[in-house]
Amino acid sequence: MLEKLPEGLGQALVNQRAGMAQVVYNHLHAQGESARITVSSPAFVFNGFLPKRCTADGDGISPPLSWSTCPAETAAIAIIVEDADSPTPHPLVHAIAVDLDPDIESLPEGALNAQHQPGVKLEIGSNSFFKHAWLPPDPPPGHGEHRYVFQVFALRPGSGFSKSVGRSEFIKVVLDRAIAVGCLIGLYERGLSTDGEIAEEQQSSTLSTA
Repeated sequence: MLEKLPEGLGQALVNQRAGMAQVVYNHLHAQGESARITVSSPAFVFNGFLPKRCTADGDGISPPLSWSTCPAETAAIAIIVEDADSPTPHPLVHAIAVDLDPDIESLPEGALNAQHQPGVKLEIGSNSFFKHAWLPPDPPPGHGEHRYVFQVFALRPGSGFSKSVGRSEFIKVVLDRAIAVGCLIGLYERGLSTDGEIAEEQQSSTLSTA
């Protein structure tokens, strides 16, 4: 949708960004230290480019995600994906998933795209466009590189989430119940330069041979 915006508008807003300090992960760290969760993906490395198929310029499918080292007392897992560089006061929410069984340690590709996926039971919250689904990265042309922050929280027992949980409710519950947290950052920029496209191809090659 945002690919139709004039590139000049994106360039004019290049310094308008929500900022990493606003992501939920850092809200929690402002309250004190938490145990760390290891988060990874077979589709991209930390601070590497997201595959185009996972964005609005491709098929728009959510990337696979894995995590480990959750504390033994974890009662549930919650996930939020935010765009730290959206030209908005707060990060744009691309996905929320809550009440995952603590024994689950991964999501397959496409798991966040809809409430009901074959073999995957998820409670999907509301993204910034009020859809219960994955919102594919769609940065404005000319706005530069965006950081998409995949955050995984291990939660203790406590107050639950509503069926239409959004960002504000997610933050409130997580700040009350989180005992561990981890994140993985993926990058995407609309209209990548040749160097950026080469970097993405090299990353894909590295992942496929790892």
